[in-house]
Amino acid sequence: MNSISEILKQRKSCRKFKDQVPSKETLNELINDAVWVPSGSNMQPWRFAVISNKEKLKSYSDKAKKMWLENLDECPYMKAYESTFTNPEANIFYNAPSLIVVYGDSESFWFNYDCSMVALNIHILAEERKMGCCWIGEAHNILAIPSVKQELGIPENYTLVAPIIIGYPDADREGKQNPNKRKPFKINFF
Repeated sequence: MNSISEILKQRKSCRKFKDQVPSKETLNELINDAVWVPSGSNMQPWRFAVISNKEKLKSYSDKAKKMWLENLDECPYMKAYESTFTNPEANIFYNAPSLIVVYGDSESFWFNYDCSMVALNIHILAEERKMGCCWIGEAHNILAIPSVKQELGIPENYTLVAPIIIGYPDADREGKQNPNKRKPFKINFF
């Protein structure tokens, strides 16, 4: 088994998956392991929706692309993705077999930080289990809509934190991926 340090350094975002849907048991176990993080005032403000229905994911993708196109002027950063948003074949979820959506209870002051730590744990634990995942920022507009949250059984006071596609990578992960590089940074010790 690889050390946590090795897992962190080999982990990469995965955007190409086998057509194998992870079992509910596998995803349930992964999420239950991922929540072992510290949380502000021990509020444990997380809640999850897991979607493994390809038609639902494609529908959400199409709606998200349409919403981004209608609002590109308000978010210049997203203009770089305009060709994806106009391509009817493009899927912001990369045709992944499953999506784990992490929501946080907005009544907990630190929910965004707490739930982001859970999201990171999902990435690390997926890597440990020979799975791949990727945080999908383009999904934030669709998965935060009250009607979508209601459809997913998420209470109003919960706020979207992290949409994470997950599955089994459709590539040999050994030797085919360039190692991650880190930009130079400073550490100030006092």
